[in-house]
Amino acid sequence: METVFGTAFEYKLIYVFAINDEAHKGLLKIGDTTIQSDTSIDALFPNCKALNQAALSRIKQYTNTAGISAQLLHTELAVRLVKDKDGQQVLKAFRDHDVHRVLENSGIPKKKLKSSTSREWFEVDLSTVLKAIEAVKKCQPNLSGMGAGTGFTPIVFRPEQEEAIEKTLKQFKTGSRMLWNAKMRFGKTLSALQVVKKSGFAKTIIVTHRPVVDDGWYEDFQKIFYDTDDYTYGSKGHGAAIEDLLNSGKKFVYFASIQDLRGSSTVGGKFDKNDAVFSLDWDLVIVDEAHEGTTTALGDDVIKNLVKEGNGYDTKFLALSGTPFNILKEFDDNIYTWDYVMEQQRKAQWDELHFGDSNPYDELPELKIYTYDLGKILTDKSYVELEDKAFNFREFFRVWTGDIKHDHKAMPATAQVGDFVHESDVWSFLNLITKDDPDSHYPYANEEYRNLFRHALWMVPGVKEAKALSKLMKKHPVFGCGAFDIVNVAGDGDEEERSEDALQKVRQSINGAGNDSYNSPLSCGKLTTGVTVPEWTAVFMLAGSFSTSAANYLQTIFRVQSPCNKDGKIKRCCYVFDFAPDRTLKMVAESAALSTKAGKANESDRRIMGEFLNYCPVIAVDGTVMKAYDTNRLLQQLKRAYAERAVQNGFDDTNLYNDELLRLEELDIEKFNNLKKIVGTSKAAPKAKEIDINAQGFTDEEYEELGRIEKKPKRERTADEEKRLQEMKEKQKLKNNAISILRGISIRMPLLIYGADIPIDEDITMEKLVDIVDDSSWEEFMPSGVTKEIFKSFIKYYDPEIFVAAGRRIRTTVLSADELSPTERVKKIAQLFACFKNPDKETVLTPWRVVNMHMSDCLGGYDFYDEAHEQMVDEPRFVDRGKVTADTFANAGARVLEINSKTGLYPLYVTYSIFRSRCAACCEEELDDAKLQQLWDAAVRENVFVICKTPMAKQITRRTLAGYRDIPVNAHYFDDLINMMKNKPRQFVDRVLKPSYWKQEGVKTMKFDAVVGNPPYQSMTNGGSDSGRAARQAAPIFNYFVEQAKMLEPGYVSMIIPARWYNGGIGLNAFRADMLNDKHLTKLVDFANSKDCFTTVDIGGGLCYFLWERDHEDECLVINMNSGEQDALRRSLNKYGNLFIRSNKAISIIEKIRAKADSFVDEMVSAIDTFGIPSKVRGHEEYTEGDILLVHSDGANSSKTSYISRDVVTKNAHLIDKYKVRISILVPQNGEAGVKPEKGYRSMSTPHLVYPGQVDSFSYLNIGFFDNETEAENFRKYMMCKLPRFMMRTTYSSAHISQSNFIFVPKMDYTRSWTDSELYEYFGLSDEEIKLVESTMRPMTDS
Repeated sequence: METVFGTAFEYKLIYVFAINDEAHKGLLKIGDTTIQSDTSIDALFPNCKALNQAALSRIKQYTNTAGISAQLLHTELAVRLVKDKDGQQVLKAFRDHDVHRVLENSGIPKKKLKSSTSREWFEVDLSTVLKAIEAVKKCQPNLSGMGAGTGFTPIVFRPEQEEAIEKTLKQFKTGSRMLWNAKMRFGKTLSALQVVKKSGFAKTIIVTHRPVVDDGWYEDFQKIFYDTDDYTYGSKGHGAAIEDLLNSGKKFVYFASIQDLRGSSTVGGKFDKNDAVFSLDWDLVIVDEAHEGTTTALGDDVIKNLVKEGNGYDTKFLALSGTPFNILKEFDDNIYTWDYVMEQQRKAQWDELHFGDSNPYDELPELKIYTYDLGKILTDKSYVELEDKAFNFREFFRVWTGDIKHDHKAMPATAQVGDFVHESDVWSFLNLITKDDPDSHYPYANEEYRNLFRHALWMVPGVKEAKALSKLMKKHPVFGCGAFDIVNVAGDGDEEERSEDALQKVRQSINGAGNDSYNSPLSCGKLTTGVTVPEWTAVFMLAGSFSTSAANYLQTIFRVQSPCNKDGKIKRCCYVFDFAPDRTLKMVAESAALSTKAGKANESDRRIMGEFLNYCPVIAVDGTVMKAYDTNRLLQQLKRAYAERAVQNGFDDTNLYNDELLRLEELDIEKFNNLKKIVGTSKAAPKAKEIDINAQGFTDEEYEELGRIEKKPKRERTADEEKRLQEMKEKQKLKNNAISILRGISIRMPLLIYGADIPIDEDITMEKLVDIVDDSSWEEFMPSGVTKEIFKSFIKYYDPEIFVAAGRRIRTTVLSADELSPTERVKKIAQLFACFKNPDKETVLTPWRVVNMHMSDCLGGYDFYDEAHEQMVDEPRFVDRGKVTADTFANAGARVLEINSKTGLYPLYVTYSIFRSRCAACCEEELDDAKLQQLWDAAVRENVFVICKTPMAKQITRRTLAGYRDIPVNAHYFDDLINMMKNKPRQFVDRVLKPSYWKQEGVKTMKFDAVVGNPPYQSMTNGGSDSGRAARQAAPIFNYFVEQAKMLEPGYVSMIIPARWYNGGIGLNAFRADMLNDKHLTKLVDFANSKDCFTTVDIGGGLCYFLWERDHEDECLVINMNSGEQDALRRSLNKYGNLFIRSNKAISIIEKIRAKADSFVDEMVSAIDTFGIPSKVRGHEEYTEGDILLVHSDGANSSKTSYISRDVVTKNAHLIDKYKVRISILVPQNGEAGVKPEKGYRSMSTPHLVYPGQVDSFSYLNIGFFDNETEAENFRKYMMCKLPRFMMRTTYSSAHISQSNFIFVPKMDYTRSWTDSELYEYFGLSDEEIKLVESTMRPMTDS
């Protein structure tokens, strides 16, 4: 009798039948089917009623529709005894094709009928068929029993394998890259090797992240190449070494692991090895499990060095993966997809299409998923993640560590380290799933179910959890009764076993279990990829979270779908038991959508989900009730998956928009163009490699039509098809353009949602977001010019459900963080902020990494990153900077002011550091969760003070420090902060120092121990010779924040600001003088390349952060940061007057040049705007007598000329008839902020001669004026030398060039030419100094 779960294993039976009509006269058909029976083999004798009924039922499935009457002639069980690898005799099922092969080997071929789709009729009598069945049972190759055969049965590829092979061969004729997105058990190794064989590739390399699969590739190599001696195989485990393969003169296939290859010096590893592998031009590079080892930088380097694109050799690249979701974007349309649904569809449709012929998919089991809501059964709210409403397995299975910081409370005297914290609940769970109850639907509720799931994989959160569960299960009356073998393959936490060792343990357990015992391996990740345990019928998902990747989930659950032929039965069905329903549905929804073609739109999601549920039902179990989920529920989960991805990408995500963008009319396009004038366009930020489900945005029908038309050769397309193709491409282009414009608005929304001051149970729609953000905050956070009214007109292009769900996700993440310990809460908030994007270079949201780097460098405290600030660490490390740390972050009574908070991350660092100093004053036993929260709240209330520019910035800061808890936070916003800083500094200082302003009772005067932060950098102002938007200039404002901070007279000031104050900047002369002459400046950390600090933002001239100490008067420690390298020198900042030299190493060169040179080029350089001609001025094309030639800019790196009248020149008319040398007024590439140092810097654009009778516009700086061409040309060539440009670079602090940047460029004799070698010798530079110049500057040529 069938259980509620169905059956996992069934017997195979062979049947023989005839059709009594003229077309089938003298023919017999031999087929197979399965029978579900608990009867012993002996009772299922040939032609018994049970076998006959099963056979007739099967035959009717494909003969009834044809109106044919079949005569059943014979049935019997398809079982035989064969020897296994160890030589032991075991019972195995056999198939109908085994009988067919015996007949064909005996000279009896298949008959092909014109009127039938079947290809498996034999002209044979029944007695001969029975002899053939007997021969199969005796493992004989033919009816005579003579001959041993070839040793290899030729591989018969399934239709989908042939399709993949043929599509790849076709792709490789014109292209070089191919991806097989094929599920586990597709037969990727055999099929890929067939591509090698058919293509005749001479040099093939197989690369994988899993060296254990070398054996499998070697076995399949022998199966494919058994009939040829042209090929040989090599690897470090099998066959020949690479050098021997090259000397063999044969074609070869070489196997290598990513781990071994990436250790090679060629790709930056530490070992001198694999040179022959990397130096070879490969014909084909195959990457197995491509989603695993290639998406890291090291793995990517390995592949690039094997494929060597652009070297002239056409190396082909074939990527294999069952879950390639993170690499699909790299392959466009050159993808072959074969997923679970496609497989099961072929299996179900086979009989109808092939009239009962041997079904190659028959042994691939169906998957069923059952969900149980543990969160509902176990009512403890700590088990439910507020963020996702999903069950928290990590909390449920948490173990005692003996450390109160991790345990959050004292460990009971009865518990041991490693025991479950919630042991009674885990015990209740084990009781629940094993309670002997005929009505229960839990998987171990009775003997019948236990037999069904005899061998099952249990996934648990981690190594310690697996150890504790193993220990507890062995005590349990059911699991510990002796019938269950609980195998812990998670490792011991220190020296984890390799996957092959874990597999060996499982194999031994299964082999020793027999038919009376059960096997339950406990794993936290092992045995989930690249490993096959055929006996597994179920996987218990007791790990992971709502945010588990679909790829990992699929890899795990499909482990149990491996075919199995054991004890004369084959596996027909396999099971997933998941105890977190929301996570299950999200995984299924996302993986179903991802497993299909990339690029389907929402209209086809419903069909995709329906197909998936048809072949992989998802059934919810609630008590004794079982209910299958429908498509609508899955689609809801898919929306949640899209929303989560939108959050992860900081709303820089195409899923945020709807298909209204595919239906833009002329008025809409005009509206977008107007918006573009305000915000411009922006490119999506680089993301982790992933698939974008809605990349195409077409309906299912449109997508299919577009694909059909595109596949046609252009000459075969009709005019209508060509028009349709162009229309659809234009639609997508418009949509992409629209998204690039909307992105500038969208990426600003997450922060507003994060800070929104409305109840947590209220959803935030786009309309509501507009209403709740006050006007000043809207102006601050949105692009200038995007009013609320303008924004409202674009709401219709967003997907409202995904927007609301994404907003809910952001807010529930914060709410869930409130339940964590302060340390874990800080990490969670920081992870959320890592998703948020910088809208533009002037609206820089200081990354948590930079906050930690800045604060720990200057004031010390608790740093959440490693010393290189590359990775977050599990436990924050204490950085002690001596007195400054003792006075601030190690001082429980300190008061620290953040002078311009936008995200609250600086206050978060400050609060945490002082919170830890408060903890240090308590004994360990006191520090339970309640005490930790009390100390945190005290630090927020008494130690941290915040000034914000807008109400929303205040709300965001409050959210960062306090979450959704109602505790006092010392945060204020000024209605007009910038104006007050600039024009009313005394009023600002008096207000901030007033205790009543902060509601500090009993305090006479507010004294701050430190003022910290990242102030706003600039505001836009009109200026320059030009007019209009292009002429608007950025006026610095960061200087006012530094000045006012000093006026507050704190013990310390530390801020991160642009480095443009070093030399230049509108209105910064007084500020620069003050900073350079201020002996209280004790440390200055300089980043010439802003990306060494803010990795995603280019800021021309770079950045710096500093430490100012009230009680310090000495030289300043200047630290140059360059690509992670530090160069420190203690020196006087005002050594060169009102100019700061940023490079420590350049000081000695400057001194040598100053000692030798008589004068400097700055004396020759014109002020900007030499001739008073605005950049936008364009002359006329035709020369008129008396005209002069105007050189003007024509976009980046190019210029044009036209003619103007002499009276257009408003300044320096006497220079018109000189020879002039001009350069661009801008340092190349926005101050060369993004240039890699190893490539070298240019410092200026290539200089050009401007001849007599010629002038240039505001876009250029004239750096020399001469009476003859020889001297002008010698000067021009001189400025192209490295040393002069290096001397210019020592003065740079912005992207603009002016006279002051030439003060160290020595004036030379220009009647002669100069080379760098001559200049080095002339000024007496040392070898080390020459090396510095040569390595810093790149050569400059006229080309």
